[in-house]
Amino acid sequence: MAEALGISASYLSQIENDERPVTTAVLTALSRRFAFDTEAEDGTGEVLQPILDDPLFAGADIDPARLARWQEVQPDFAAMLSTLYQGYRQAQERAAMLDDSLAGTGQHAARLPWEEVRDWFHEAGNYIDLLDREAERIAEQLGDALNADGLSDRLNQRHGITLGWHQGTTADTSLSRFDRDSRTLSLDRSMAPESRYFQLAHRLVAEEMRDAIAALAASADLRSEQARRLVAVGLANYAAGALAMPYARFRNTAMACRHDIEQLSQSFGVSFEQACHRLSTLQRPGARGLPVFFCRVDMAGNITKRHSATRLQFARFGGACPLWVVHEAAAIPDRILVQLAETPDGVRYVSMAKGLVKPSGSYGRKPRRYAVALGCEVEHARHFIYADGLDTTAVGAVTPIGIGCRTCPRDNCDQRAFPPTDRPLLIDPDRRGMVPYRIG
Repeated sequence: MAEALGISASYLSQIENDERPVTTAVLTALSRRFAFDTEAEDGTGEVLQPILDDPLFAGADIDPARLARWQEVQPDFAAMLSTLYQGYRQAQERAAMLDDSLAGTGQHAARLPWEEVRDWFHEAGNYIDLLDREAERIAEQLGDALNADGLSDRLNQRHGITLGWHQGTTADTSLSRFDRDSRTLSLDRSMAPESRYFQLAHRLVAEEMRDAIAALAASADLRSEQARRLVAVGLANYAAGALAMPYARFRNTAMACRHDIEQLSQSFGVSFEQACHRLSTLQRPGARGLPVFFCRVDMAGNITKRHSATRLQFARFGGACPLWVVHEAAAIPDRILVQLAETPDGVRYVSMAKGLVKPSGSYGRKPRRYAVALGCEVEHARHFIYADGLDTTAVGAVTPIGIGCRTCPRDNCDQRAFPPTDRPLLIDPDRRGMVPYRIG
């Protein structure tokens, strides 16, 4: 075996007895000679270091070599620590939900239906395996016909649905209308081709995954019938995206082009926003995509879509940090802006943001204006084309951002809108800064 791997027998013996690490060269030789999948590793080693970077463990100085060694010798305990930490983070998020609810209402009030649905998808990791795999199966059946014409033909041939058109007006802003009696799907003729493609995919999965979507909605831990209806719509939207951008092919293409959104949009015939959103759903166990955060922000700063597979968490109320590049992008459509940012916990992120305008098709209807943002932690920058040219280690190149003013601990921010809720205010009538107080 040592001869096959190109190492000495004594070195191999030391590896067997956990006295020497398995280097990349040895791992490559092992996989080539004995045909096992190196990607089948559980990735625990990549998870533990970010855990120890949490402020919870501030002051804990652990040698990276010792950490790597411990992970090799005690992989089960490393996995248990990772699970425990994830539980801790989820408990923190639930506490934040309660805190935000109380702060927003002044009383013990239930979350609104759309908030319940948003949180349900967040707790599901923004990945629904049953629908994703079924969408991939349908995409394989369609093959080269995975396009608007192919979806229209399948809807007609399998489900007796014909395609019609309508002109959107100020009084009727519906993108699509489905008449169950006549089996007619009417689309707004002013829609962009990629939006038309998505609406066709949405109707197809609504027909072919009806039972699966209904079962998932029925089993969801939601309080109201409105929330169940909303989650069913959200599940159909999810499945439509999974059909237009089949998991394995989309993930592989994304890795090959280093997550160049414009290339992905052209390759799959989808919009810039749709491609960004799909990247945030690549959470399949054993085949995860790049861990990214994604959000959509309107012109008023409201976060209307959000998901994070990184340590970055979004403010539930009060909008995003005003220093975040996504706000600038909303005011400058069709330009990609890049930012190196750092949150109060010391984690650095590369953010890409682009302002988008959706035409209305009529002078009498205002176009929709908003921005989307996508980003990753700097440790993954080599897989993120938007990090090219950034010095991710430079002190002066980073923008200090927070999650939101209400929870941000920074005491020297010129853009603070209101004080944090958990810190005392120091008010000196003889001293005036950007705001009329200092944070204790």
